[in-house]
Amino acid sequence: LEEIDIREAVRASIRNLQPVVDQKGLTLTVDIAGEPLAVLSDAETIRLVADNLLDNAAKYTPKGGTIRLRLQRQNGEVVLEVQDDGIGIGTKYLSRIFERFYRVDKARSRELGGTGLGLSIVKNSAIAMGGSVSVVSEPGVGSTFRVCLPVAETANTGSAVAE
Repeated sequence: LEEIDIREAVRASIRNLQPVVDQKGLTLTVDIAGEPLAVLSDAETIRLVADNLLDNAAKYTPKGGTIRLRLQRQNGEVVLEVQDDGIGIGTKYLSRIFERFYRVDKARSRELGGTGLGLSIVKNSAIAMGGSVSVVSEPGVGSTFRVCLPVAETANTGSAVAE
């Protein structure tokens, strides 16, 4: 792992998702901090996390819906948040959605594609970077996935990047 500014990796994921957003008639709003957001990672891992969260949001948000991505520094952490107004996830499923191969709705998952690995990859990647992932969801209202990563120590000063 190395100290990187994750903003460009997240922007690459957004660019990759844009054709799907356009095809489904979705609205994608993006709020990325103007200042560098340094974490210990690599660009490929950050893209993988953002790709999986954005891809799920696009898959499970109906035509005309909205996806919001926020990437900010909050309380000493770098926070990537992907929110949608899609189908949502029932409370009884929330404790299992980060398990490998787990699918809430197997029929719908097969129809939309995917392996059931995306959220497991997100969780394991976040943990490997010293962070965490959480979700808040309500059926018929949508979901908000939040990945929190520690701010990287700067190589020059040995202190945390300024808030």
